[in-house]
Amino acid sequence: MRQIPLPLSTASDSPPRIVVGNANAQAVDALMEPGRWPFLTAILSGGPRSGKSLLARWFVETGQGDALDDADRMEEDAVFHAWNRAQENRRPLLIVASHRRGEGEGRWQVKLPDLGSRLGAALELEIGEPDEAMMADLFDVHAQMHGIVLDPSAIDYLVPRTERSHLGVERLVAAIDRLSLERKQPPTMAIWRDALEEVKGGDTKGM
Repeated sequence: MRQIPLPLSTASDSPPRIVVGNANAQAVDALMEPGRWPFLTAILSGGPRSGKSLLARWFVETGQGDALDDADRMEEDAVFHAWNRAQENRRPLLIVASHRRGEGEGRWQVKLPDLGSRLGAALELEIGEPDEAMMADLFDVHAQMHGIVLDPSAIDYLVPRTERSHLGVERLVAAIDRLSLERKQPPTMAIWRDALEEVKGGDTKGM
């Protein structure tokens, strides 16, 4: 499993490193070669807390190019002008969005025709669902952020029982940390179980 150490200017509440696994390896590889993007533009999408903004920050701080975060929530004119500036300056532009472009519910529906045609030519990148190996590394990173220890037995127990997403790991580790602080004891299996129940709304059937 690859990892990317983050620059010193990264916010203190961000992970100390970016985990690179099945869900984002293709996107990370593409971010390292922005000169090959069509029209020097790429669109990065993915689920909540999947590391889109973190990758965009890394992209900018390492001097690869510029980034436009939450582009699907911005005025379309502003996105259009950013694309034009990227072409004028010959500087790669990473556009970050919560959803892929397209028609239908849950998609980024671009209404401005000129913007739609330009984004249609951009490289589409997406962060997907992490596999178990990546989930294990994500648990390790989030435990480190909270200052708690989750040994290999804890991670082996938690990975197959956790929602298969970046957000699922983040929520579960936060719940484990809170319960551990409330009970004034290090994380134990009892805390792991209670945290799972809390995050899953009490549905622990099959565990």
